Amino acid sequence: MANKKLTLQIDFRSGLPIYTQIVNQVQAQVASGILKPDDQLPTVRALAEELRVNFNTVARAYRILDEARIISTQQGRGTFITEIPPPKVTERLRRESLEALTQRYVSEALRLGFSKGEIRQMVSDQLKSWNESGKSEE
Repeated sequence: MANKKLTLQIDFRSGLPIYTQIVNQVQAQVASGILKPDDQLPTVRALAEELRVNFNTVARAYRILDEARIISTQQGRGTFITEIPPPKVTERLRRESLEALTQRYVSEALRLGFSKGEIRQMVSDQLKSWNESGKSEE
């Protein structure tokens, strides 16, 4: 398969380790179907250069993803997304991705001085607005 363009956004201020951000985002893209089985990922070195992070950081993320059987590195061929995990695993990955996204959002909002009540109200208002405008996914 062709080398799939992996799109990652690293937040250097989040307090969440960079390797964890990489793992979470790859898991989310697999769970949502953006990354599919046999999609080839960039080499560790290429991704480290693209993200402007240490080579060892990306290597650690790839090692975690490999241990979780989300990716497989084949000597001389590259790193690939493995077969789609069973629905139970996919649902867990989706939930973990949503949890990480929510933690980042809430942490940043709290850091900016918003109260938990303001955050809760804004999320509620936004969901209501999307529902009323027909943007709702469900």
